[in-house]
Amino acid sequence: MIQIGIIGGSGLYNVEGLKKIKEIAVRTPFGNPSDKIITGEIAGIKVGFLARHNRKHIFTPTEVPYKANIYALKKLGASVVLAFSAVGSLQEKFPPKTLVMPDQLIDKTTLRQNTFFGGGLVIHAPFAYPFCNCLQELLYKEAKKLKIKAASGATLVAMEGPAYSTKAESLFHKKMGFDLIGMTACPEAKLAREASLRFAQVCMVTDFDTWKEGEEVSVAKVNETMKYNEVCAKKLILAAVPLIAKTACCADCKKEMPDLKASHNKAVDKKVLKKLEVILKQKF
Repeated sequence: MIQIGIIGGSGLYNVEGLKKIKEIAVRTPFGNPSDKIITGEIAGIKVGFLARHNRKHIFTPTEVPYKANIYALKKLGASVVLAFSAVGSLQEKFPPKTLVMPDQLIDKTTLRQNTFFGGGLVIHAPFAYPFCNCLQELLYKEAKKLKIKAASGATLVAMEGPAYSTKAESLFHKKMGFDLIGMTACPEAKLAREASLRFAQVCMVTDFDTWKEGEEVSVAKVNETMKYNEVCAKKLILAAVPLIAKTACCADCKKEMPDLKASHNKAVDKKVLKKLEVILKQKF
C-alpha cells in the first residue's frame, strides 16, 4: 500500500531515488491506467508514481484515462495525489523555468468524462478550492528553500488540446486575468476531489503560450525547457514527500471533501456501489 500518489506530466516520466521499486499493473472498473504504477519508498514513505501520458507518451491530454488513474492510486492506498503538469504562462510574472503552485482552476475542456458518479448515484462534490492549499503552500516554501524559481497563487485554465492556443485565444485568456494554461488539470482535480483525495498541483512553466510576440510556443522550446523543469521537479519530490506525509488534512481541506453518503437516490443499484466501492471510502 502507498501513502502518496505522484502523477508525472510531460517531461516527468520517473522519480529518481526511489527504493524498493516495483511495477504494478492495477485493474480498475474504468479500464487500465495510463501505465503501470511504479511503487517505492522515499525516506521510508511509500509512494506510487504514474506517468500521466504513459512513459512512451502515447496519450493525448483528452485520451488520458483519468478515472482509471485516480481510481488506481486510491486503490493502492493513496490519500494524497501530487500532480505535475507542463503549462504555458499567460503573464510575465510566471516565466518559463518556474514551478507554480496554483490556487484556482478554470475548466474549458469539453470532451472528457469528469465525474465518477451517475447511474443513480448523485453526489455533488465541493470544488470552490480545487487544490489542497496547505499542500500548495508547503510545496512553494520547500521549492524556495531548494533555490528553485517558484511562485504561488495563480489561476490555471485547462483547455482541450493537443493543439496549442490560437493567438486570439491566448490574448483572451490573458485579458481575463488567467495566469497559466494547461491541458490536464481537468478532470484530474475534479476526480481526485470526488475520490476524497488531497490534491496538490505543481505547474512546470515551459513557455509563454502564444500571446507574447517573438516568444510564441513551439515544440522545440517546450522540450528544451522541460529538461530543466524535470530536474527541479525531481528535487522537489524528494524533499517534499517526507513533509507531506507528516501533514494532516487541515480543517479547511476537510470542508471541501464530498459527503459520500449523500445521494439523491437512496435505492442505488448494488452494481453501481460495487463499481465505486474504492472511491466511496473516505480516509483523510
